[in-house]
Amino acid sequence: MLLIKLQKIMKNMRCQALWFTAALFGFINPLNAQTRWELDKAHTNIRFSATHMVLSDVEGEFKEFDGSVVSHSDDFDGATVEFAAKTASVDTDNERRDEHLRSDDFFNAAEFPELTFKGNIEKAGDKYYLVGDLTIRNYTQRVNFDVQYNGSISLQSGRKAGFKVTGSINRFVYGMRFDRVIESGGLVVGENINIPCNVEIDEVQEAT
Repeated sequence: MLLIKLQKIMKNMRCQALWFTAALFGFINPLNAQTRWELDKAHTNIRFSATHMVLSDVEGEFKEFDGSVVSHSDDFDGATVEFAAKTASVDTDNERRDEHLRSDDFFNAAEFPELTFKGNIEKAGDKYYLVGDLTIRNYTQRVNFDVQYNGSISLQSGRKAGFKVTGSINRFVYGMRFDRVIESGGLVVGENINIPCNVEIDEVQEAT
């Protein structure tokens, strides 16, 4: 009789263990699920502007770039972001100025061919931020940019999401040392660089 009771107890314990394992995986797997996204380069722009002689802004962009996003929730909170742009692809619609930007006064594209960002999308209330490490010329600084999440849609090819990213950086912090001044004392090229970017990403369809 004692042996039979022990067998029943062991059977119940095995059943409870199996139930717990199934429940555990049922709850954990959705939390660990992730979705990979890639940039829709045709509908993404990586732009910047700088004040010229304290009078007006000169705008530019990077023509060659790539990036990816890995999300863990539909609202992108906590999503990881990686991005890189070719510094030699800088374009301000003026070749002489672009060559200057590629020189050691600014990006030094020959020695530092890429600028990179690695970080996360963070949500606080109804606001979004892009927080992470921006590296230019081997100088890495923590940045915090504002993000406007424009939502997502479903297409035959998969889901698409859109964002607007805005922020600013101090170029001197990244070793862009050009500091010529005009007669009145203002900088020829402003110290702070504004960064407005429009971004669309496409869900990566996993092979089955």
